[in-house]
This record gives sequence, structure tokens and C-alpha cells, in this order.
Amino acid sequence: MAPPPKSDPFLADDSHREVDAGAVFVLESKGEWWHAGFHLTTAIVGPTILTLPYAFRGLGWGLGFFCLTVMGIVTFYAYYLMSKVLDYCEREGRRHIRFRELAADVLGSGWMFYFVIVIQTAINTGVGIGAILLAGECLQIMYSSLSPDGPLKLYEFIAMVTVVMIVLSQFPTFHSLRHINLASLFLSLGYSFVVVGACIHAGLSKNAPPRDYSLESSESARVFNAFTSISIIAAIFGNGILPEIQATLAPPATGKMVKGLLMCYTVILVTFYSTAMSGYWVFGNKSNSNILKSLMPDEEPSLAPTWVLGMGVVFVLLQLFAIGLVYSQVAYEIMEKKSADVQHGMFSRRNLIPRIVLRTLYMIFCGFMAAMLPFFGDINGVVGAIGFIPLDFVLPMLLYNMTFKPPKSSPTYWLNLSIMVVFTGAGLMGAFSSTRKLVLDAKKFKLFSSNVVD
Repeated sequence: MAPPPKSDPFLADDSHREVDAGAVFVLESKGEWWHAGFHLTTAIVGPTILTLPYAFRGLGWGLGFFCLTVMGIVTFYAYYLMSKVLDYCEREGRRHIRFRELAADVLGSGWMFYFVIVIQTAINTGVGIGAILLAGECLQIMYSSLSPDGPLKLYEFIAMVTVVMIVLSQFPTFHSLRHINLASLFLSLGYSFVVVGACIHAGLSKNAPPRDYSLESSESARVFNAFTSISIIAAIFGNGILPEIQATLAPPATGKMVKGLLMCYTVILVTFYSTAMSGYWVFGNKSNSNILKSLMPDEEPSLAPTWVLGMGVVFVLLQLFAIGLVYSQVAYEIMEKKSADVQHGMFSRRNLIPRIVLRTLYMIFCGFMAAMLPFFGDINGVVGAIGFIPLDFVLPMLLYNMTFKPPKSSPTYWLNLSIMVVFTGAGLMGAFSSTRKLVLDAKKFKLFSSNVVD
């Protein structure tokens, strides 16, 4: 097995980490494999799974389950390969704790460092904004059910969520979120079971909606909808922060991440298929982009007991706080690398005050963007297509081929190359389809609106 390129301008060895507060503080390496499993599950299994029935609208039953299964297999394979590359670098004395440094080391290109950091920052900030927006919407849903004519607007609920996120953001390290992310794992199971039960109840009731699983009549519309759906599923499986999660493992990290992946994908198997199947079975091509909204139509009575749906909304709300925290860690690591001093303690005044100020400003920025852009879901569709697919479907295969150099005649080499080519094409088409939807929905956009564009 040939070693990776020797050029290594962004080493993450021990001597480097001694002066790197982002690594020493935020990416503190104390975790066990199950902690990595908690972090991974929070990063992947979120309320976005409630979009799966909507994604099936553009694919139908057969192609929908095929794409869901292929995406699951490919992402597990991609994360497994990336973990193997990280393990190999650690054995070679070059433990990488950041995606951008791993890519720059293995690919031997300084521009790759900046490419990854731009894409990763766009994804993480986008998820942070989206989490605050959706949490604000959850509060609005609960408020509207209790006070239908109440005066509070969406942006006021977003402000409430932002205040809570400012407080929670002061957890100093990624590792310190392990208990929150364990709770997040159970919350994802909780609202998945609630949705499945509610959909079965709705589908068997006398008020069950008429079912229509037909696709668009126009061939061009079917193609665009299919690629949009593929982009949605790809973004749901994406996380883009696997190296940072593996960095939280106590060394040696070799082999631990695979166990964490198995835990995560066990939860994925339980939640993704059950939610997709039950939601699409009941609502077919009328599925909303949030299946809870389909179960709680604006002009008609709820299709399941209100208290059950309310419990699901509460579970979603609570998990969104955990998701916002997980995807903020890369931003915090970048900030503390520049602002903190490892010669002083993590909770010294020298490091505590900049941490509070910078994290508060970051959360205020995310909250402001969420309030200003309640149509951010459409924007995030574009970001997901051009962000998650390169980081989660292309780079892991490229990093593996560059590190281990499988023979060009080997099945592994051609499998990895095929995945890169296919998903690069899917990403480009998905970005085009998502941009098209953004343009078509533009007439609905209104800054600081109290309604989220579906």
C-alpha cells in the first residue's frame, strides 16, 4: 500500500495542536465510539426525514425506494472510506482533525483546503439558519393551535429560539454535547414513531385523503422533479463534518468510527424507511415538504389526535437545538483557533469572554438570517446540491484512491470512480433543478414574512 503524498502544509500532529486552540478546546479528543455514534446520528437523522414522502412525489414508489437505498449504501460506503483514510493517516503519525486539512494533505493542493472550508462553512451555516427557522416554525405551530388569532409573528418565535441557542452555544467543546446528542437520538426515534403512527391512523380513518401516486404528466417536469428529489435525499444523508466528529474520539481512533457509523445507520434504517413509506402511502403526490403539515391541514381538522401531533412537534423542536449546536462546531473551531490562547485555561477570562462574544454574534447572525429569509428552504436546496454531494459523495472516494492507490484494474478503483462521476452529474442536475424551483417560487418570497415558503 503506497503512502499518501508527502506534501503536508496543514499538519495536525501533536506539536501543531499545542498552539491550536480550536483543536485543543473545541475538538477535544476524549470520546468513545458510542459518543461518535450520537454525534453522527444527530448530524444525519434530523427533521429533514419528514421531507422524504415529499421527495417520493417526484420519484414514485419503485424509484423512490431504489434511490433511498442507493443513497444509504453509497453514503455508508463513503463515510467508511473516509474513516479508513483518517485511520491510515493517524497510523502514519499525521492525525487529521479537520476535513479541510485532510483534503489538503492527501490531495497535495493548497486550493483544496480553501475549497473544502468554503463549502463546509456554507453547509454548516445554512443548517444552523435552517434549524433556527424550523424551530421558530414549530413554536408558531404550537402557538397557533392554542391561540389561533394571536398577535405573535414568526420572526418573534425565531428571536426566542435564537436566545436559547445563544445560551446552549456556550457548551465549550464538541465532546461536551454527547449527552445532548444521545437525547437527540431518542428524539429522532420519538417523532419518527409519532409520524408513522399518525399516518397509519390517518390512512385507516374515514377521513383518509384520496391517494394518487401518479407523477407529473409532462416529461420535462418529471425529470426536473426527479433530480430535485434525488438532491433532497442526498442532502438528508449528508453531514460534511465526519472528520471533525472523528476528531472527538480519544486516540487511537482506529476502528472506532466504524462502530459509530453502524449505530447511526441502524437508526437510519428504522426511521428513514418507516417515515417515507407511511407518509407517501397516505398522501401520495399531495405530500407536503413537512409531513406534519400534511397531517395538520390549515383549513381542515387534524388527521390524527392533536396531542399526538403536538408531541411530535415538541420532539422536533427539541432536536433542532441539538442539530444547530452540532453544525456550529466547525465555525466555533475556526473562531477559537484565532481568538483563544491555549496557554490559558479553557474557562479563563482570556478565553471565556471572546468565546461568549463570538458565539453570541454567530447565533444572532443565524437568527437574523432565519427571520429575514423564511424561504431559506429553497436556498438550502441549492446549497445542499452543490455542498453535500462534493463533500459526501465525491471527495471520500477521491481521498481513498489517492491514499491507498488501488490498481486501476481493480473493482474498488472503478467503483469509486463511477460513484464520483455519477454523483457529480447528479449534483449538477440537482443544483439546476433546485435553482429552477427557487426561481419559480420567487414570487412568494417576502422578507421577514410570517409564513415559511413550502
